Amino acid sequence: MQFNFSDTKIEGLKLITLKPLVDARGWFLKTFHASSFAAAGLSTDFLESFVSLSHRDVIRGMHFQTPPHDHVKLVRCQTGSILDVVLDLRTRSSTYGQHAAFTLDSANPQCLYIPHGLAHGFLTLSKSATVEYHTSTAHQPLHDAGIRWDSFGMEWGCAAPILSARDAALPALKQFISPFTASAGNGQSA
Repeated sequence: MQFNFSDTKIEGLKLITLKPLVDARGWFLKTFHASSFAAAGLSTDFLESFVSLSHRDVIRGMHFQTPPHDHVKLVRCQTGSILDVVLDLRTRSSTYGQHAAFTLDSANPQCLYIPHGLAHGFLTLSKSATVEYHTSTAHQPLHDAGIRWDSFGMEWGCAAPILSARDAALPALKQFISPFTASAGNGQSA
């Protein structure tokens, strides 16, 4: 099996360990396979892909899109190392308001499957990092939203993070009225 799907403490959030095929030439890595994801009960309808390059101590996040353009994300660190953080915004979820953090790096091929209703962000741990995202809906600027990075109890371990003006001005979690109510990993907002 080329994919190992692991549950996490956040309902519906999956850590996926990828198995590279290694030989004398190097390695070859399958990062997505619709049939394997579907067999694990995960969405396979990705419509857009993005890649970001970030320098050490950059925090990007915590981002999501609001309904009806909310989406599933598949995130993988292609080069470097990041601390990837996910926050549950689904009011009916047993893990509402909780967050989970994972170190993703190019040396240990893993990705995160992030269901609807979760905010996502990361801190760059290495000199630079390239992160790839696949989303199940197209980017809609009017539905692009976020939660301030320092408002939900996450210990980032970075004294002076580098933030965009937009991310620095996002609302705190306690000020956010969530439109997300579904609790299943593949659930839509209500």
